[in-house]
Amino acid sequence: MLAVGLVAPVAASNPLQRAPADAAVTVDTVIADVDAGRFAEASLKIERALVGQITAPEHEALEFERERMRRILLDFSHDEEEMLARLRRYVPDVRPEEVERWKRQGVLEHRVIDGRVLYFNRAVPNLFRLSEEAAARRNDPKPFSQGPMESLDPHHAAVRAAAVESGSTSVLPRRVRVKQTISVAADAVPAGEPVRAWIPYPREIEGQQEDIQLLASEPKDIQVADPSTMQRTVHFEKVARAGQPVEFSVEYELTLYARYHDIDPNKVQPAPATAELAEHLGERPPHIVFTPAIREFSARIVGDEKNPYRIARKLFAAVDQIPWAGAREYSTISNISEHALQTGHADCGQQTLLLMTLLRLNGIPARWQSGMVYSDGDYWNLHDWGWLYLAPYGWVPMDVTTGRFADAVDAGDEDLEWFYLGGLDAYRIAFNDDYGTPLQPSKQHFRSETVDSQRGEVEWSGGNLYFDQWDYGFRAELVPPDHP
Repeated sequence: MLAVGLVAPVAASNPLQRAPADAAVTVDTVIADVDAGRFAEASLKIERALVGQITAPEHEALEFERERMRRILLDFSHDEEEMLARLRRYVPDVRPEEVERWKRQGVLEHRVIDGRVLYFNRAVPNLFRLSEEAAARRNDPKPFSQGPMESLDPHHAAVRAAAVESGSTSVLPRRVRVKQTISVAADAVPAGEPVRAWIPYPREIEGQQEDIQLLASEPKDIQVADPSTMQRTVHFEKVARAGQPVEFSVEYELTLYARYHDIDPNKVQPAPATAELAEHLGERPPHIVFTPAIREFSARIVGDEKNPYRIARKLFAAVDQIPWAGAREYSTISNISEHALQTGHADCGQQTLLLMTLLRLNGIPARWQSGMVYSDGDYWNLHDWGWLYLAPYGWVPMDVTTGRFADAVDAGDEDLEWFYLGGLDAYRIAFNDDYGTPLQPSKQHFRSETVDSQRGEVEWSGGNLYFDQWDYGFRAELVPPDHP
């Protein structure tokens, strides 16, 4: 889950509201062609525009559309035969009419690109998440993997109890040691060429994550971004060697806190009109836009409710109902919140941007946060969540993807039903307090992830290295209280 929007590199200004001098070819018309799968037509328009009189930001935006098409084809890499071969591993006797029905229902994700039907490379596993009918046909039904905090856990009860007893919204501190890595494939960069890498690094956030201590890095000569950087990273350079992967790593410790706000809906008031909050209220193209579809959805869910907390709860519950599914790369999507609403399935960042858009539309300030979630065992994963402003409580966290614990009432823990609308577990590390903002130092080439920053970034003088050219790793472990 674009410092300048979807279609330009992070270092550039936003070109989406500007058109090349050739009125027949604008950035917007090219974006529309790419979104519609008219890649050949988009390519011709780009060629024509690039030889005309256009500005540098427009040139960059059009070049990114070329790159976006390449990335889309990496995501949608299976034709009908390849998709069926994968599907038949789980449903050997799948019938053509079933496939067509699942396509019409939108649960077997595909696109028509220049007349070819191409399937998302995660279409088959997503199908079993999105369709009960398909899941029932599977020959080896297995539970889907999820993190321990995605269902009601004793940790949630402990967080609430500690917050209510102490009167503090930051509780249960734990010291954690982390190691993050990037490994660039051997010979992805010519021998002797410097490779530049950015690994996400935690932000110092009072009451959430504190006392960050850098322990080690490889190589040792690094640049840690200023603590004020909204998408914080550690930057490295290392020379590529023939036949060898290029390895980068950073190790650190930090103290993490769980968060919990015991919110009384009757005390919640409209947000005050301040400059600081105004920044988190308006539209922010291309991913936070009050489109007609967004407005209609909001009106249907909110109705005539006026209380900000109750509005937030209604919207939180509605977005939580959108099923989770593995997502396309964010850089390939021209409006993520609208995409989540129209597609009918979404991952954490897509759900978060949709909820942020809906909250802002209803006068409730909302902002982004993201990083990693982990467990006491081997589980870890990328994750996005957010914050909303509720007077008089101030900024409170929200994690709509982990969502509402509907089973909490049956379990006798009704106070925990809405834990993630005002609370956070202590099993997450935030690298980012905004989306699509510049890295420090800035990249010279397009980012692989133009919205979020969780895996990292890599480039060399010849261009950006995309995700198919390198891998990343993460490990977190609890530091014993008596450890020196």
